[in-house]
Amino acid sequence: MINQYILNDTPITLTSDLAGEFPLYLYLASDKKSLIYSISIIELLSDARVKKHLVVSAEGMSFLLQSGVVPPPKTVYENVFIVGIGDSVEVGTQQNQIQLHFKHEFPFFNAHRLASEDMQPDEELILQILAEATISRIDESKPTFLFHSAGKDSNSIALAMAEAGWQNKVTLITHKSKGQADESEISKSIAKQLGFKHQILHEVDQLKDQHKRVIEDYFSSVPFPSTDNVMLAYPLYAHQIPELKGANIIDGGGNDSYMMTPPSRHEQKVLPLSKLTSKFAFIRGMAASESLLTPLLRTPAEWCGMAGLSYADSKNIFPESISVYGYWQAESKLRQNWDSFDFKTDILTTITAAELHIRKVRTFADSINSNLVLPFANQNVATYFAKMPEAYLFDRKQFKNKLILRTLLKDRIGLDSDKLGKMGFSYDSRSIVLQNWDWITQEIHQCSLWHQPGMEKVLNRLKSTMQNKHKYAEFSGRLIYRKYLISSWFNRNRFIND
Repeated sequence: MINQYILNDTPITLTSDLAGEFPLYLYLASDKKSLIYSISIIELLSDARVKKHLVVSAEGMSFLLQSGVVPPPKTVYENVFIVGIGDSVEVGTQQNQIQLHFKHEFPFFNAHRLASEDMQPDEELILQILAEATISRIDESKPTFLFHSAGKDSNSIALAMAEAGWQNKVTLITHKSKGQADESEISKSIAKQLGFKHQILHEVDQLKDQHKRVIEDYFSSVPFPSTDNVMLAYPLYAHQIPELKGANIIDGGGNDSYMMTPPSRHEQKVLPLSKLTSKFAFIRGMAASESLLTPLLRTPAEWCGMAGLSYADSKNIFPESISVYGYWQAESKLRQNWDSFDFKTDILTTITAAELHIRKVRTFADSINSNLVLPFANQNVATYFAKMPEAYLFDRKQFKNKLILRTLLKDRIGLDSDKLGKMGFSYDSRSIVLQNWDWITQEIHQCSLWHQPGMEKVLNRLKSTMQNKHKYAEFSGRLIYRKYLISSWFNRNRFIND
């Protein structure tokens, strides 16, 4: 549903739901006489009142290149905004124009939690509200798939659905990574234990014509670009399992905001230091992306899951680039006296996780007209965990989080997350770049966004670094991959080109 605010309407305040299950998308007409908004980005951008062709924002593209993510309420488009976790916007009329005043307030401060004596976790209730959050969003006339791994989030959902008796209605699907990071066999055994069907999704390195067509069609339909390393895997998932199109797709993302994301030991050391080293901002305009100096120049906020091109390289390939340093430095200062757990969680989950990691899944679901279900982002689930004492959620000394989920899964299905360790989800994008070099670079060179002489210079340098035993060889490969992702999106995106 599309809502509208027009000139001289009564002022309103728009907000997202508590944990960002349904971000709000806004489009402000260029004459600032009308505003439309919706929880569906596809519905919003397809509306006849949205002026075609959409224009790429130089500021948004600068963030995408240098940080890998555009911080809300900004987007990669001019006049299009996102209201996400902790965000609000006051809408009113001033001087015969609609004015938008955005605010952000992190809703999950640890200081607001209950004391341990006032609340103890109820495992049965946790499974019940998780199941209710999932089932309430499922269209039972369609097949249902759960992205599953060896991790705590997807297994908590799987256990909740099993307890609710949904084994015959849900299929667990798992990405098969290369090497020791592979979780597919563990996932398969858990699916069998709980009584679910299970399917494996395979990586494709050497792209054939059929894969390339699927990927090109995918980029024509996605509303936003993404620099997530796993981005290309998703259209190939739908190619492997066509039933995903139009289906219910359950994903375990969305709980790091209220369960907290502890800083690592390394981050605990580097965050205070970065307050000093980041002040040498002038070097950002000279250093190469893969320079050993570049990480030292990050602001504290930029240590929260962000990475990208240096400002120097960004200017070389996209002359309209602005430096994002001032923005991140200001965001860091706003939180300079915060507890480090609150600091990292606010930046990481409301920006990086929401607009990079979860956004790639939203984009995938939008591209194939599927119903995305995010149980952990459900308002009732978030409200329950938001007040839970931190002793049941994270350990400040061991830097562990989701303690209650670790206990629940170990006791009920024998999944020992402590013993397994952080396996993570790996995707060999560097291999895709190397094995499909001509196709990848052809797409980049066809993109009118870029200053091609500068792009050629940066590409050649990154390729050389990627093929050597450089500390940032893998990172250099990912930067080339990102240039391809943005180029292919811009070349084919229907909201820009139709």
